[in-house]
Amino acid sequence: MTDGNARSLAQIHLLEDLSAAEIGRLEQACSWKTYAAQEQIIDRQSDTQDVYFVVTGAARVVIYSLSGREITLDDVNAGGHFGDLAAIDGEPRSASVMALRDTVIASLSQERFLQLLSEHFTVTLRLMRALTRIVRTSTDRIMDLSTLAANNRVQADLLRLARNNMVGDNRAELKPIPVHGDIASRVSTTRETVARVLSDLSRQGMVERQKDRLVIDDVDRLEDMVEEVRGE
Repeated sequence: MTDGNARSLAQIHLLEDLSAAEIGRLEQACSWKTYAAQEQIIDRQSDTQDVYFVVTGAARVVIYSLSGREITLDDVNAGGHFGDLAAIDGEPRSASVMALRDTVIASLSQERFLQLLSEHFTVTLRLMRALTRIVRTSTDRIMDLSTLAANNRVQADLLRLARNNMVGDNRAELKPIPVHGDIASRVSTTRETVARVLSDLSRQGMVERQKDRLVIDDVDRLEDMVEEVRGE
């Protein structure tokens, strides 16, 4: 279980519009647990229907192919949530979720979550927007998997990471340095392909590996490369 200082939902994005008293009632309704790195939080096809809030740490949403290959769907950082699909439709879990590092999770029952949605339109609207982002992101990934070669998919993933970590008009810093296996899992390719693409970009002066970060020195050029193969 967690210590008292970690038992707060105040930083959960989905709940930002609630009053302190309302958040306090949800905290009391939640079950709290700390998961170690690589520990499974939920299993795909399980019948649990709770919603999970990531209080500290981070979790990874994954599915596995028949051959056992891991495919990363999303990383959920502190302040995020997951598990809402099963809570909404009552169907089995669509993916597995594991902790990336020591992670504090607060879980809320399906019944209490649906009550929350019925009583607070602002929470419902935030949830709808989050689900909309998932649909749009999934559409983009399907298009990339269907139309781009593996090396171009790696470039597209780096561009996505860069846009989320800009430190200037045309420069991004990815800290910590992305793990090759994580990128490969997201874009359905191999670690070797990721290493080759990064090496090529480094030779072109676009990417620089420093001690604790990966610097993308020309995000605009990387965007041009991706848009060219996408036909945009």
